Amino acid sequence: MKIGDTCPAFKLQDQNGSWVNSQELIGKKNLVIYFYPKDDTPGCTAEACSFRDSFEDFKVMDCDVIGISSDSVEKHFNFAKRHRLTFTLLADTNKVARTAFNVPTNFLGLIPGRVTYIVDKKGVVQFIHNSQGNIQSHIDEAKKVIKNLAK
Repeated sequence: MKIGDTCPAFKLQDQNGSWVNSQELIGKKNLVIYFYPKDDTPGCTAEACSFRDSFEDFKVMDCDVIGISSDSVEKHFNFAKRHRLTFTLLADTNKVARTAFNVPTNFLGLIPGRVTYIVDKKGVVQFIHNSQGNIQSHIDEAKKVIKNLAK
């Protein structure tokens, strides 16, 4: 996956068990799609809470935030409830979306990658940010790119 590519098609269940089809999201809003390793780990919780705390900023910029990991619908539901997450979490239990986006692994292939993709309203990937260690950078960089898309 590289900048300029079309957003891959995927259909996954959200934390409430509803099906989300990526192709039905295209054209409505810009998308921040972020892949993360696992619910309820310190880094992933910090990242999700940072996206939650910036949710209104993204909303004002006409942007939806979607978090994706291989955790189950039930785990996502509990994670979202526990941390009052205000955005969609998708259960990629078979790694269909992770594979379609070609998300790399980190640390000798043992830990699923932490990568954020910005997809514009036309369905084109405009930005890719890969950082396992600097979690806040995903939110900061996404905001900058979304602001530029709004111009």
